[in-house]
Amino acid sequence: MGATSSTHPDATQGSKRPAISYEFFPPKTEEMERNLWETIKRLAPLKPSFVSVTYGAGGSTRERTHSTIARILKETDLTPAAHLTCVDASRGEIDDVVASYYDTGVRHIVALRGDPAAGIGTAYQAHKDGYQSSADLVASIKRRYPDIEVSVSAYPEKHPESHNFDADVDMLKAKVDAGADRAITQFFFDNNLYNAYVDRVRARGITIPVVPGILPVQNFKTAKSFATRAGATVPSWLEDKFDGLDDDPETRKLVAATVAAGQVQKLFKNGVENFHFYTMNRADLVFAISHLLGFRANGSQKAA
Repeated sequence: MGATSSTHPDATQGSKRPAISYEFFPPKTEEMERNLWETIKRLAPLKPSFVSVTYGAGGSTRERTHSTIARILKETDLTPAAHLTCVDASRGEIDDVVASYYDTGVRHIVALRGDPAAGIGTAYQAHKDGYQSSADLVASIKRRYPDIEVSVSAYPEKHPESHNFDADVDMLKAKVDAGADRAITQFFFDNNLYNAYVDRVRARGITIPVVPGILPVQNFKTAKSFATRAGATVPSWLEDKFDGLDDDPETRKLVAATVAAGQVQKLFKNGVENFHFYTMNRADLVFAISHLLGFRANGSQKAA
């Protein structure tokens, strides 16, 4: 099946209209918190399927993640998904976090191994009393709380630490076998990478939704640095589109919206109907792209 022409309606679980979800990170300062809640207020009327909140390495944002999740549950009608990693924590500590989320009302967890505590590019070492992999974490959550929905990560360009694509897909298969309900991909800018990846995982017998992670480029230099650390390719054509716009934020925003909207609409036409947006706690581009997909602030949905 060709990467440029294949369609993947199985990745959508049969939905007839697109579904969207958003990712936020917990704020570090009062100003960042105000910005986050302005973003949530702006995006909430679009009624996303869920919103996820990230979790720092070694639990560095544990309390802030939990408080953000709790406030979303209390003050909005949104369905929150709490990120959780295995880094620098024992099984007991992680189990306590899951129990706390469950008691708060959380029924969706994004289960991750997490980046090495010393930073991306350094060797990962599992906690001696902790979960050794994200598959182990998924299995534990599902065993104790079968009603919790579990999402996991997937990598169209393979995880930077994977020796090859086969090993990478084997890892995803282990997470699926452990009970994962959905995979959300690392962001990518070339749709052919996603199409080829879905072909690869379907050939391996993986049938859960593989939701594309979309990163609207708020700042090209920042996005390029982020992509380099994450092992994601930045095509030369993308760099060319932002060339000369370092001091022109308004034009940069228009270009970013055009690029991301084009990527999403091409995926949608190719049979993909679920999209997960890495918002970077900013609403403008994500709101515009969601609008182009047919989502309206009054809760209605039009054909994309």
